Amino acid sequence: MAELLLPALKENKFLKGVFAVVGIMSTLVIYGVLQEKIMRVPYGPNNEYFKDSLFLVFCNRIMTSAASAGALLASKKALDPVAPVYKYCLVSVTNILTTTCQYEALKYVSFPVQTLAKCAKMIPVMLWSTVIMQKIYKAHDYFLAFLVMLGCAIFILYPAAGDISPYNRGRESTVWGVSLMIGYLGFDGFTSTFQDKLFKGYDMEIQNQIFYTTLCSCILSLTGLILQGHLLDAIDFVSRHNDCFLDIALLSTVATASQFFISYTIRTFGALTFATIMTTRQLVSILLSCAWFGHPLSWEQCIGAVIVFGTLYAKSFLKNKPQKPSLPEHLRDGESSPLRGIP
Repeated sequence: MAELLLPALKENKFLKGVFAVVGIMSTLVIYGVLQEKIMRVPYGPNNEYFKDSLFLVFCNRIMTSAASAGALLASKKALDPVAPVYKYCLVSVTNILTTTCQYEALKYVSFPVQTLAKCAKMIPVMLWSTVIMQKIYKAHDYFLAFLVMLGCAIFILYPAAGDISPYNRGRESTVWGVSLMIGYLGFDGFTSTFQDKLFKGYDMEIQNQIFYTTLCSCILSLTGLILQGHLLDAIDFVSRHNDCFLDIALLSTVATASQFFISYTIRTFGALTFATIMTTRQLVSILLSCAWFGHPLSWEQCIGAVIVFGTLYAKSFLKNKPQKPSLPEHLRDGESSPLRGIP
């Protein structure tokens, strides 16, 4: 698709690299900024906050489901489910819980804390992989995971003395926010591990799994909104605040677009380049959030960030050896889920 739209990319590897880096960085960095803006910045003259995280999940999944269906049809691949539908639904349920915890955590902790904590996702993935798929990891895998966990702990436990951000919601709670992030990591680890098991058990295209998982997510999130009585409230909120509607629409668009850029990058340059870009993107997102929303960083947090990102870069560059990796494929690709463009 990229070759048809941009013929010059065929012959120029440098342009391909620029296209991949700019695509991933722009879509996911914009996604991070919008995510924090929607959940932490008030809308309108009455300073109203958007509260319905499940509505964001619903909007994101509708767009991604439509895009994945279009990709399958364009490539003339069947839309029929490859695995039993209930297995897609199981992935969908845990994926919804993952994303909801991610959005809700922003009500209680800053975006830099959330982003750095997400770097520790290799730990629950390793635990779930041991339980579900009986995988055995090497000592250096556990050591790298420990370093990431240590860096995250330092970053969370030693915040700056004061937050100059004008967008604090007045109810910051590190304990509750960290609890939600632990829920995010646990659900995300199960989701990615079970997805890995589906790929190994069935001859399944990534787009096929994305389509049925997001379709189930649309149905489940809509049902949840109706049962909780939040659907009309969310619609009323976005109808009264057009800027919030535009933010949500753009959030869903860049989340879906990122899937294309990530797939293109892995196919063209491989997992090592992709992992490096993704680690850089997380670092840029933290720095941009600190500058845009006024989050100060203590020197202890800077040390924690150096430990985390230094470990992640080391993990990426140590994979030059042509040996069979001990980590599952979704970790080797630098992310914990085949639904890489669906935050």
